[in-house]
Amino acid sequence: MVALAVIQVVGTKLAANNQPDARTLDALGYALLIAGPAVAILRRHFPVPVLIAVASITLGYLSLGYPYGPIFLSLIGAVFSAVLSGHRRAAWATVGLGFVGYAALTYTIDAGHGSPPLRLAGVFAWLLVVIVVAELVRSQRERFAEAMRMRAEEGRRRASEERLGFARELHDVLAHNISLINVQAGVALHLIDTQPEQARAALAAIKDASKETLRELRATLGVLRQVDEGVPRAPAPSLARLDELIARLGVAGLTVRTRIEGAPVPLPARVDLAAYRIVQEALTNVYRHAGPVTATVEIGYAEDELVIQVDNDAGATGAVIGNAAAGLPSTGTGIAGMRERAETLGGELSAGPRPGGGFRVRARLPLDGVL
Repeated sequence: MVALAVIQVVGTKLAANNQPDARTLDALGYALLIAGPAVAILRRHFPVPVLIAVASITLGYLSLGYPYGPIFLSLIGAVFSAVLSGHRRAAWATVGLGFVGYAALTYTIDAGHGSPPLRLAGVFAWLLVVIVVAELVRSQRERFAEAMRMRAEEGRRRASEERLGFARELHDVLAHNISLINVQAGVALHLIDTQPEQARAALAAIKDASKETLRELRATLGVLRQVDEGVPRAPAPSLARLDELIARLGVAGLTVRTRIEGAPVPLPARVDLAAYRIVQEALTNVYRHAGPVTATVEIGYAEDELVIQVDNDAGATGAVIGNAAAGLPSTGTGIAGMRERAETLGGELSAGPRPGGGFRVRARLPLDGVL
């Protein structure tokens, strides 16, 4: 504000040389030239009162007949502060009333200086430009703030989706393999004295399941920590590895039949991963709740969607898993996680008892527009 005061004083003094009819600057004139910038110091905290004060000072200066000059700079700053702080109506009203006051001043006290209509038109155009430019700046700032807010909100949404995705991955990795380990450990303990060969097979299954758990867990945590581990040492989970999953479950005692309908086509990575995890979780639920029974996995390839259906023939399983599907108390989140995976891709998943006994999980995953 000191610089503005200097500009107004020096600029007006220089402009006075070309205005011989104007009143000579005296102590009061200099005081009014300095008063505007001095009051403007408070514009951030009191934008409207400062605008009114600066407009009054400017009118008072002009009414006393002092020479024209850069005294209007303080008024420009006050108008911008009021508009940018959100006090648009007050700014427009103050500028309008100020112009009316200036018009009255022009036709009374200062009528002898030039043509009043031309001067009023010039001042009106000048004030209009000032306030319109202030409005444009305000609008630009609001758009920028809105864009930043939307960007931050989008970042939070993506972070939330990533957290949910990692939670689903960890659940699927741990739930499947830990279930195998838990059941096989019980088998080994039960048979170690009476049937050591079967106990040995159970321990071998535990070893394979634990190794797979560590590998997938490390890969998932590596992504979570944003660690570059180079080229993966094992393929990512996909339907191409479905035979490995079925083989591990077969060693544990679960018989799985597979049926493919349609011509297999390359799948988008997200669909491929979701399809594998849904089959894995469905079979894990069968094994966890029904033990060594028979399950059927059907994979249907259509032009615009992938259909997955997992059935089992265990009568007790439908009752146990069906509770979770119906929203009844359950300790797991398997069906909810499968449904989230499908809905994230724009698909759908249903789970419940099937006619004739057993349980069915059926998912439809669209292929169009999924990368």
